[in-house]
Amino acid sequence: MISARNLIIGICLGTFLISCTNSTGHNSKTINRKQYKEKLEGFWLGQCIANWTGLVTEMDKVGNIGDIKTGSFYTREDWGKKDIPNIWGEEKAYLSPTIDFVFKDTNEIWGADDDTDIEYIYQHLLYSNKTLFLTPEQIKNGWLKHIKSEEENYLWVSNQRAFDLMQKGVLPPETGDPDKNEFYDMIDAQLTTEIFGLYAPGQPDIALQMAKLPIQTTARGNAEHIAKFYVAMHSIVAANLMQTKKDNKEILFSAAKESRQLLPDSTYSAKMFDFVYEQYQKGVDWEKTRDSLYERYQVQQLDGYNITSRNMHCNGCFAAGINFGASLISLFYGEADYKNTIKIGTLAGWDSDNPTATWGGLIGFMLGKKGLEKTFNRKFSNKFNIHRTRQNFNNNGIDNFENMAEKGVIILDLVMKNQIKAKMKENTDAWVLP
Repeated sequence: MISARNLIIGICLGTFLISCTNSTGHNSKTINRKQYKEKLEGFWLGQCIANWTGLVTEMDKVGNIGDIKTGSFYTREDWGKKDIPNIWGEEKAYLSPTIDFVFKDTNEIWGADDDTDIEYIYQHLLYSNKTLFLTPEQIKNGWLKHIKSEEENYLWVSNQRAFDLMQKGVLPPETGDPDKNEFYDMIDAQLTTEIFGLYAPGQPDIALQMAKLPIQTTARGNAEHIAKFYVAMHSIVAANLMQTKKDNKEILFSAAKESRQLLPDSTYSAKMFDFVYEQYQKGVDWEKTRDSLYERYQVQQLDGYNITSRNMHCNGCFAAGINFGASLISLFYGEADYKNTIKIGTLAGWDSDNPTATWGGLIGFMLGKKGLEKTFNRKFSNKFNIHRTRQNFNNNGIDNFENMAEKGVIILDLVMKNQIKAKMKENTDAWVLP
């Protein structure tokens, strides 16, 4: 088994230290701040489109244990058809009358959701505290200030338990300790920390250090491994995108395979990755791979995935594992195409807004805001209402993607100055890396 230190060195050498030789024969590795900001705008816009599209089918299809029948899950034929009620009996016609993309026009406002709002809080805390490494007190105080303690607060499973513990004075990382938080292996951490990878392009070791405490606020075990996988992927993709001429599929797949090394071989998360990727390479249809994933892990409980035996609500439809498997299906079969990736993620089942938001954000970063507009041949709203789900932000919670991206670039600047020791290129707005 490769050591963690050698893994990080290997990742860094394999992705970021790509020679871009200039006319003097020296290696030149630069990150243009203006271009990076536009990519970060694409990240937030891409997340919102995918998050709200995935919400149309969230928890519609979670499987019937021991009984796979035709139609028990959605297939590609269901795209554009009527959405069925989810496990709570809710229909999402207010989002879309059919299973389709959900957009906000330029005169509308995107609403925050649990796939974007905790990331927003973490970015705000980094920015306002002028730090790269949040303390336990900063995380606790930020959660208590910006999350409602009563009425609908848009927290579930591990996030909710961590919040309950914080209100009793417990600090991270104890809030994610399995002895205190029985939901430590649910999905929460993987949808709240991906953005840390984009603050440290090509430096997954730094990104993972920054994300360590936020991840452990709610996760341990496989859930923690999976969250680290996503953070590393975002860091590696950001570097390759800025430094090479590879196509997006090659960049995305390469980052996934390198980040796979962060999943210990003995874990179900590693075996899920290998299983889904093998099915993809064999040319098996994504629907058949999804059905096999369900049969293998929820019915047969192979590779140590024992959620079914725990008799959890909706058979652990919020669990880190099964949603990671569904996420990988949309990643590989979507092949870096934004529309296809989000369609598959929306139809794959389980907590469908979470994998879609993850890949929508990352591919949105790859395309940038302009690339997303070109993909859909239209303009989108750039406004974001964090107060739909959170509280106590300026301007009654109304923000915009340009401002959110600018804060991300300022955090990037701190990484460049204090961690990488990069220099600003003369007469430019670009960082030159040593």
